[in-house]
Amino acid sequence: MMIKLVKTELFGGAIIADFPETFFDASLLRQIPDNQEVYLSSDSDDSIVLETLERVPRSDSTEAAMFHFESLAQDNEADSFSVKEVQMIPNDRGDKTPSAIILTGQQDVKKFNKISVDDVRIFLAIYRMEEKGVDLVLSFNYPMKAGDGVVRTEEQYITTKQAFHSIATSLCIVDFDLFK
Repeated sequence: MMIKLVKTELFGGAIIADFPETFFDASLLRQIPDNQEVYLSSDSDDSIVLETLERVPRSDSTEAAMFHFESLAQDNEADSFSVKEVQMIPNDRGDKTPSAIILTGQQDVKKFNKISVDDVRIFLAIYRMEEKGVDLVLSFNYPMKAGDGVVRTEEQYITTKQAFHSIATSLCIVDFDLFK
């Protein structure tokens, strides 16, 4: 089953990306920090976060992706985490959006003070802008197995991984003045 994606304006239209049509802007429910865009699935615990972060002092793109993934694991208070793969996807559209470094990983997370540990797959893409001192970090949190009974198949995981690849490669920075 394909995940239908729709063009979504982020940060007031400074960035455009294709997001799943079942996702909605979390700022409709709660306050979101100015450096983030958070989208929640209307029919699952999936979420997408786009953050403008200070560029980490790593010259190697894989190391930078690993740093952001480990920071996310720490923020999630993950019991454990692992990286499955890291790859660079060149931007061949001809615009100035940096190429995406895509990391696929897994975190064991206790959500909402539960005793059970959720198996959360993390899809992460970073776009490095050395001249602006910024790493733009896109993350998709995808619970594979959760204490509330959610159990997803490998086929669903692969479909979501393909959708994230489409999301990450669709991201286009329209206005670089966002990163002042």
